[in-house]
Amino acid sequence: MAQNDEGSNSKEQDRLLPIANVGRIMKQTLPPNAKISKEAKETMQECVSEFIGFVTGEASEKCRKERRKTVNGDDVCWALGTLGFDDYGGTMKRMKSLGDALNSCDWNHFGARKTPQS
Repeated sequence: MAQNDEGSNSKEQDRLLPIANVGRIMKQTLPPNAKISKEAKETMQECVSEFIGFVTGEASEKCRKERRKTVNGDDVCWALGTLGFDDYGGTMKRMKSLGDALNSCDWNHFGARKTPQS
């Protein structure tokens, strides 16, 4: 029975973002001397993991209806807007456009080598 508990706990951890990363992100918006409880980090970890799954599920459903297998950034932005997170969708689109512009830039012109995209 303990083995089943370990297995289900492992699966639970697989679906969650690493708590250290969540804590680092939370810490960025707090004053330097602020502390974050373990419970607060765990609660936020659950929330952000659920949010990502919720948005991804909506984007995936759009792709399924369009008979596509790959969810892309535009699908995620669309899903954010559809779910009522218009402010985030707009921000994501602007960030994606900026990233696309940076990726298409001729970095050799600036004396830098462009690293291959994986």
